[in-house]
Amino acid sequence: MSFHSKKEQIQTLREQGFVVVPGLVSPERCAELKQIAQQQLQEAAAPIEFEADLQYPGAPSSKHAPGGHTVRRLLDAYGRHPAFARWATAPEIRGWMELYFGEEPRLSRAHHNCMMTKHPAYGSLTGWHRDVRYWSFERDDLVSVWLAVGSETVDNGALWLVPKSHSEPFTSDRFDEAKFFRSDLEENQAWIRAAVSPELKAGDVVFFHCNTLHSAGKNLSDQVKFSLVYTYHGASNVPLPGTRSAAKPEVAF
Repeated sequence: MSFHSKKEQIQTLREQGFVVVPGLVSPERCAELKQIAQQQLQEAAAPIEFEADLQYPGAPSSKHAPGGHTVRRLLDAYGRHPAFARWATAPEIRGWMELYFGEEPRLSRAHHNCMMTKHPAYGSLTGWHRDVRYWSFERDDLVSVWLAVGSETVDNGALWLVPKSHSEPFTSDRFDEAKFFRSDLEENQAWIRAAVSPELKAGDVVFFHCNTLHSAGKNLSDQVKFSLVYTYHGASNVPLPGTRSAAKPEVAF
């Protein structure tokens, strides 16, 4: 990836709140990541999060209900497997983040840092939200990197993102108690109508700002969808002591 194209991508991220970078990871590497994820999913290798834990719309009502052991995330991807860690700290990610933040990047192990799995039937949908709702840093300036390990479309529960929503100073009453963006409010509906869902192929990557509104639908296909997701910030933007954001040591790379 040339310096020039990286600068253009960063400009798009700053203006739109997200940017899609096609084919950043080779099909071979995606196949390897998927194989590891499938094996770990089969073993239900801890740490994991279940759909029933979150209770999002469409999730099983409890772990004892049908589909109760449907996994939503394979947690701590960085610590789960060297292949996951290699992508998290890849030179192309470091170069991109250095250019964006203007300083050394840090990988947060407390946020995202997971292989997201979206299952047919019991995979829930995720309402409109900003990731920063539960994050505590000195500045709301973090970037998440979403790698499509396989193809992602509206049919299998792909991301929906609202352009330019990252720079809008929404007041707290625009969100519900769980800090989801309220779709029942007329003034919010105009934003939601502007959402786009980029179709991703294996190896495509979405970089998006922590304030960008996004959601994801249900997986209507017959295959589990895998997405490897990490979050980064600049070295000077430290997590606030005593918060969940500071709960795990960060990775300098």
